[in-house]
Amino acid sequence: MSQQQANAEAAIHPLIANRWSPRAFDGNRAVETEKLHACLEAARWSASCYGDQPWRFIVADKSSHPEHWQKLFNCLAEGNKLWAIHAPVLILACASQTFAHNNNPNRWGQYDAGQAMMSFSLQAVAEGLISHPMGGFLPEMAKEAFNIADGFTLMSVTALGYQGEAESLPEQYSSIETAVRNRKPLSEIAFTAWNEPWQTEERK
Repeated sequence: MSQQQANAEAAIHPLIANRWSPRAFDGNRAVETEKLHACLEAARWSASCYGDQPWRFIVADKSSHPEHWQKLFNCLAEGNKLWAIHAPVLILACASQTFAHNNNPNRWGQYDAGQAMMSFSLQAVAEGLISHPMGGFLPEMAKEAFNIADGFTLMSVTALGYQGEAESLPEQYSSIETAVRNRKPLSEIAFTAWNEPWQTEERK
């Protein structure tokens, strides 16, 4: 079983270092209700602009509501279906397009929904679970399948479950599962002014 810990340049919390997006799920092991509850509760307590909490989640648990799981699974892109078929839980994340308190456009809603799902994913690590967010799905199909209200943007579907063996994946994914994780260096993403890299030496 592969464990892809981040090769970080600084000391980061193990929950962050151990969070990754594997595709190999153990299809024979359901997620306990209390663990799923904890992940959703972590998302509920995420930060949001004005405390608006613009996120909404469709929870499709194969063990308790197989018909809902199948409906959401059917909305996935074909490539994602090849591995997500073994994920026992699928979560559809939606973001409100307007603020609840004044109905004005909320341009931060999608950002906040992303924050909530990161909280969800980190709690999953704490629970011994894995998660894999997907942008490859059919939003209009999912909107109709779950009767989602107008005014919400369907952002992602996240697979949740216990890790399986990389060898169980289709060939095109098994090598990705065991590949070394990489990220751009801080010099390419953290600046003191645009394209002027932030340097750790400056703070010593």
